[in-house]
Amino acid sequence: MSTAKSRRSDAAHVGDAGPRFAGALIEWHARGGRHELPWQRDRSPYRVWVSEIMLQQTQVGTVMSYYERFMQRFPDVVALADAPLDGVLHLWSGLGYYARARNLHRAAVCVRDEHGGRFPESFEAVARLPGVGRSTAGAILALSSGQRFPILDGNVRRVLTRQFGIASAASDRNATERLWRIAEDCTPTRHIDVYTQAIMDLGATICTRRNPACGQCPVAESCVARLTGRQHELPAARRRPERSLRQAFMVAARRHDGSVLLERRPERGIWGGLWCLPQFDTRAEAEDYLRHTLNSAAPRPLETLRHAFTHFDLVITPLLAHCSGINAPDPARHAWYRASVPDALGLPAPISKFLRRLASEAVQEQLLG
Repeated sequence: MSTAKSRRSDAAHVGDAGPRFAGALIEWHARGGRHELPWQRDRSPYRVWVSEIMLQQTQVGTVMSYYERFMQRFPDVVALADAPLDGVLHLWSGLGYYARARNLHRAAVCVRDEHGGRFPESFEAVARLPGVGRSTAGAILALSSGQRFPILDGNVRRVLTRQFGIASAASDRNATERLWRIAEDCTPTRHIDVYTQAIMDLGATICTRRNPACGQCPVAESCVARLTGRQHELPAARRRPERSLRQAFMVAARRHDGSVLLERRPERGIWGGLWCLPQFDTRAEAEDYLRHTLNSAAPRPLETLRHAFTHFDLVITPLLAHCSGINAPDPARHAWYRASVPDALGLPAPISKFLRRLASEAVQEQLLG
């Protein structure tokens, strides 16, 4: 079938099924959807925006406690814009995908400076904010003010792919365009906020990636994937690269007061913009840094740390060295950090845990010594 014919077929099919699909989801949501999530209270554009950014690639159960703390510290967009980036990254520590936090802060500054501190209400202005794309902008406006915009996040894509039998891979541009047209046709003209929440909830709780609960699905009778027995084939699986193993050496240079040298990482790359132990590819490079930059003696290797990223595992060998230096090598990029009296710095979760353990062991050494 040609692309043009395929588009006409999609439009005709969804045009008839769209209102029934939306109606079934709205009815289901009243009894089976989620109603007590923290961002569902006072659905202001700001609160919905923060939740949508946090929920990108992160499960609801993980996000909830972070969201509550974030709202307490930054109750409105101006408070977020006025905060130092380190304060934002500190509250984000452990949530992962830190570019989201940097973009959130940049976007807040944009709202403060370009929109007078009022979160914009037009789709074009929202979609231009850093870290906000078409689907996120649509979700913010649909959920906070009932504006009619379709969404196509991961959960929604999975629901629509199965419901209408879209067999192409997610990387297929034509398939994505078809799904956007389907999403548009299915979005109702009334109760838009309820429908938007309902289709996201359906994907998150019923039409899950593995073992979907088709017996509880409100649209199972019209689902092409279920009728053809392809629930586990759709959406087509992405070809995932093989996981690799990377090794790194990190310098844990500790002064007599227990403070440890940290270095701010570049914005691009893993743990972008966070504070971390100076990292090197080889032990020789790490030891050279200790000798020539910190005038430190030979280090002692500690138990390795292992952290899993999306596509690779990182094995870290910390090298503990005592350092008598007072000044950081570069005050703009380095800081002395005491885990016992921590500053509000953004630290990767495994590094924060390591520093707390190191501080505890230092106390034990003093008591025994």
